Amino acid sequence: MNKAVIMAGGFGTRLRPITCTTIKPMVPVMNKPMMTHIVELLKRHGLKDILSILYFQPEQVTSYFSDGSALGVKMSYVSATEDYGTAGSVGFSRKHLKEPFLVISGDVLTDFDLTRAIEYHKSKKAMITIVLTRVDNPLQYGVVITDRDGRITRFLEKPSWGEVFSDTVNTGIYIIDPEALKYIPEGKDFDFSKDLFPLLLKNKEPLFGYIADGYWKDIGDLSEYLLAHRDVLEGRVDVNIPGTRMNVIGKDVITGENTVIEDHVELRGGVVVGKNCLIKRGASIANSIIGDNCIVETNAKISGSIIWNDCYVGQHVVIKESIIGKQCRILNNAYVSEGVVIADECHIGESSMLKANIKIWPHKVVDSGSTLATSLVWGEKWNKYLFGATGISGLGNIEITPEFAAKIGAACGAFFGKQANVATSRDSHKTSRLINRALISGILSCGCNVHDLQVMPPPVARYQLPANNHKCCIHTRKSPIDPKMIEIKFYDSNGMALSVSKQKAIERFFFREDFARAGCEETGTIHFPHRTVDIYCEGLLKFINAESIRQTPFKIVIDYAYGAASIILPQLLGQLGVEAVSLNAFVDEKRLTQDPQMFSTSLRQLSNIVQSLGADFGVMFDASTEKIHLVDETGRILTDDMLLSIMCYLVMKTANEKTAITVPVTASKIIEEMASKFDCKVIRTKTTLRNMMETALAEKATLAGDGVGTYGFPMFQPASDGMVTLCKLLEMLAVVKKPLSDIVKEIPASRLIKVQLPCPWECKGTVMRNLIEYTKNLHTDLIDGVKVYYDNKDWILIIPDPDRPFFHLYVETSTEEASNRLIKQYSDNIRNWQTAAEPEEK
Repeated sequence: MNKAVIMAGGFGTRLRPITCTTIKPMVPVMNKPMMTHIVELLKRHGLKDILSILYFQPEQVTSYFSDGSALGVKMSYVSATEDYGTAGSVGFSRKHLKEPFLVISGDVLTDFDLTRAIEYHKSKKAMITIVLTRVDNPLQYGVVITDRDGRITRFLEKPSWGEVFSDTVNTGIYIIDPEALKYIPEGKDFDFSKDLFPLLLKNKEPLFGYIADGYWKDIGDLSEYLLAHRDVLEGRVDVNIPGTRMNVIGKDVITGENTVIEDHVELRGGVVVGKNCLIKRGASIANSIIGDNCIVETNAKISGSIIWNDCYVGQHVVIKESIIGKQCRILNNAYVSEGVVIADECHIGESSMLKANIKIWPHKVVDSGSTLATSLVWGEKWNKYLFGATGISGLGNIEITPEFAAKIGAACGAFFGKQANVATSRDSHKTSRLINRALISGILSCGCNVHDLQVMPPPVARYQLPANNHKCCIHTRKSPIDPKMIEIKFYDSNGMALSVSKQKAIERFFFREDFARAGCEETGTIHFPHRTVDIYCEGLLKFINAESIRQTPFKIVIDYAYGAASIILPQLLGQLGVEAVSLNAFVDEKRLTQDPQMFSTSLRQLSNIVQSLGADFGVMFDASTEKIHLVDETGRILTDDMLLSIMCYLVMKTANEKTAITVPVTASKIIEEMASKFDCKVIRTKTTLRNMMETALAEKATLAGDGVGTYGFPMFQPASDGMVTLCKLLEMLAVVKKPLSDIVKEIPASRLIKVQLPCPWECKGTVMRNLIEYTKNLHTDLIDGVKVYYDNKDWILIIPDPDRPFFHLYVETSTEEASNRLIKQYSDNIRNWQTAAEPEEK
């Protein structure tokens, strides 16, 4: 076998601005294009017949490598006419692939022993062998699980933490038998991970995984680009560095031909200097790479940086941990702070200061004496990942600034496209108003139209999205638990949380920073819709059995938590004939956040008032009216788990026909116990609210509840809604004609315990891999995390937190002793696995 395919068609958007003029495979690593390292690796392992699949600016690759003879290989090329995806591009080249071949990306850095991988492929008689490796953080890769024989049993592309079942990931290196090409359709977008591999698994074709030793890094973004160079300098990867090692004791320095390093130059750590360079007296270079034809003047200080070809660094210039593109001039006394990226052909004037983490696009000029604190021309990068579990969140007016919000809005507008309709809403806080206005400006700048609902609870804002053809609703609010934080939440056209794929697409626009703005006559328009509340109330009254509520003399106490529901719900309850005593029923921007102590105090207050007034029950909303908390007529504060059981039980008991409900994998087993008596279908889902609602909508379920106070009735709207939850609760209680305390007595007892266990981020994947191995002979469920069942219906769920360095353990057993035993068993294992210990045999 001597045939290899290099995938070299990438745009390299996450490496911008250094890829504005240079395609990703041609970006230099250690002073030569990163694809060159791949060609040299292939040659080292006898793969000298190399086909490169090109797409974007193919001439950069063909003009550099030509026929490959200069590197001792045979190079040929195929330029795809369209972007057919990874597998589709290989399928497009099938006429050149009549024998087994190896596929590798042109933009990774690795020293894997490909010979051993090929031998493994042959020994297994595999159709495809995926080369695998183990990484600390598997989130950005395809996680792969194999059996003892190496056969792949499960494959998951770019999982969430709850789906991380291993730290073993797909490296994008494949050894393929030509027979596999018959599964790739011609002329269609077809991906290895998303399309081909699942198809092969479904057809039970021999798909194997080979875990390779050695170094591998996907140079996907600018931080990984810097880390790759650091790893080479520290000797962690075996690659060929051009130049000659200096024969100086204590110095690991490599220089190219015709390079002059004058006396009294300080060189520290690993230093690589290209050809035809001049490093002048008094300069200091540490752990850095200098390209060809560069001049570094007297007393310049460069540390932890990468400087491309043909650059000039003036006297007393300081450059720290930065990337400088080709043909840049950085004049005397300039100061370049950590994390700066300067693209090709930029001019940085004398005594200028570039603040940390800014990016400068090609051909820009920074005047002498300037201080540049934001990127030129586009704004600075904020976080590596934009979206978290609560949308986009950060310190109000410090991290979530108007400038940042405008850029978020522009990224959103660029994604949805010109003339798309986007709705916005907010809570009553003044900072939310500030950020909402900036968001609107960004959206309008890309040609989208905005329907600003102003102060509006999310359930009301989301309700009319489908009818008005809105692509998205963006809600800005003060965090309900941290007074310093602002949250920006995104909902799709159905009112559900925006899908992960759309979040990632908006992230790409945000980080790429070069989205097109609309012209003066194309900017979007802003509207202020009327009757939003009326339309919601009309829809809600049609959805519930209002007459049954009117015929029951309910008296309830409601704590509105100073949210906007206080201007909507009283009128609605009045139409239903419900006597409601209101607490905190006015909008107060200073009281939208409650710490745990304030929350507990409010619940106790509600309990006392319910008892003293003899009310049927009390309900407390959160400020956004998405969550509810309940107190029964005796003043008992119902836990979130008990409230979920009550809602499920009432739905089952009052259903006129067979119904279904969706609950997360974390919910108690008593849900199924109750369902068996009512012929109700229980569907377990992942813990994310979107997955729950999406499943409920697809299954036509009556109720979706997450077990932490959030409920949705998908036939009304597939999203969390505290107001419709309250109204449905009133309707169901009217039907059963029993007080809440009696309902509680009818529900089986539950012994559900929750434990939080710390775990460093870099150990999560290792823990999950060991957990899968440890439980492979047990009855498990992998919907979200790993749920292990035991013979007597006891179970334990281990699931990593998506945003924090923790694991969550949920345990439900018949006895306290069994719960303690399982918690200790798995807690001890998780602590041990964090040291990367191999799993015990069961």
